[in-house]
Amino acid sequence: MAFIVNRKKLTFAERLYLPAIFSGLAITWKHMKRALFGKGIITMQYPEEKWDKHLPEWYRGAPTLVKDETGRERCVACQLCEFICPPRAITIEPMEIPDGSHWRKVEKKPRSFDIDMARCIYCGLCEEVCPEQAIFLRKDYSVTGLSRDQMVHHKDKLYEMGGVMNGLVIKWNEKK
Repeated sequence: MAFIVNRKKLTFAERLYLPAIFSGLAITWKHMKRALFGKGIITMQYPEEKWDKHLPEWYRGAPTLVKDETGRERCVACQLCEFICPPRAITIEPMEIPDGSHWRKVEKKPRSFDIDMARCIYCGLCEEVCPEQAIFLRKDYSVTGLSRDQMVHHKDKLYEMGGVMNGLVIKWNEKK
């Protein structure tokens, strides 16, 4: 069964598209005046100028790993971030801590920790689920590489980008 749609009758000016043409020209004229008289800069000269100072507090950037203030790894290789990652961008290979170590109670640490930045969707679920606060999203939006291999960030690079995070680390707490 066919439905008939009643359309509004267009005026003569609307049929010539004159109002639409003039409103478009008005917007163009307004932008041209701003550019000529320096009232507002529209174009940012990237990479010399960046939005780093103007990023909002809630901005989610590239995920990185952090160490505590003494240089120890916060990650216990629980693999929660790997399991919750929607695009499966995180790969963790856990290993046992040697028997003679004072921190044997922690049980595991990551042998390898890789994040494929080409697959990462910057959702922040890895940061939310981490019980040790070992993974954080830093305020960076220019993650680049010339090949797929360069877009996979290994554990060393993740720690280099993340740096040091101060505060209580649950796994190093003597009372636990």
